[in-house]
Amino acid sequence: MQRSLKQSRRRLDAGDLGLYASLIAFIGAAGYCVVQILQILGVLTFPADARLIYGFSLTIAAPYVISVIAVHHFIPSKKRMWTHIAIAFAIMYATYVSLNYVVQLATVIPASIRGTADDIKLLDQTPHSLFWDIDALGYICMGISTLALSFAFTEKMKWLRRFLLANGLLVPVISFVYFYPDFNIAILLVGLPWIITAPGSLLLLSVFFYNQRQSLIHERRRHFHSKELR
Repeated sequence: MQRSLKQSRRRLDAGDLGLYASLIAFIGAAGYCVVQILQILGVLTFPADARLIYGFSLTIAAPYVISVIAVHHFIPSKKRMWTHIAIAFAIMYATYVSLNYVVQLATVIPASIRGTADDIKLLDQTPHSLFWDIDALGYICMGISTLALSFAFTEKMKWLRRFLLANGLLVPVISFVYFYPDFNIAILLVGLPWIITAPGSLLLLSVFFYNQRQSLIHERRRHFHSKELR
């Protein structure tokens, strides 16, 4: 019984961590989407648009990895091959994009404001540049991670599965947007479904963790109540 309670406590801790991490990642993804739209409409301009886009995007990375690791603790052992794959690609995603966004926020944007951007032109994320490709690899890895994660859930969580799967199936679309030779706003809009699938997946992950936590709390209360009755 004590062992069962300890396992329940560990799962509850994982649920707490997963809930908060997925909510932070959702806020980051939603914030990025809003800022990206405002940038396209011309409401936000440099440097505010760049700072907000990279800042919100950076907010997704590490919390997403933590969320996937937390999911691993709620999945039956027979499904954990999928969560292992999801964790591996989540880590690659976070590594690629964190490198990019820290460089843009800490080096490229300040240099552009000072008027010395030409000195570090190689570091600037412009279409088909080095850091553009690094960003592309990051979001390709994120898509593969969500694709693998979708197979870890049962049909009972059909909406979460569908959103994760849809985000994963966007990998060819994301690849097209990043690597099409002549990048423009029209090409960027081809990837518009991502603003639904990515935040939606993260929001539904937070709902999953919330439900798991509530079930565990109810289970623990029922156990202690039955113990008191004895």
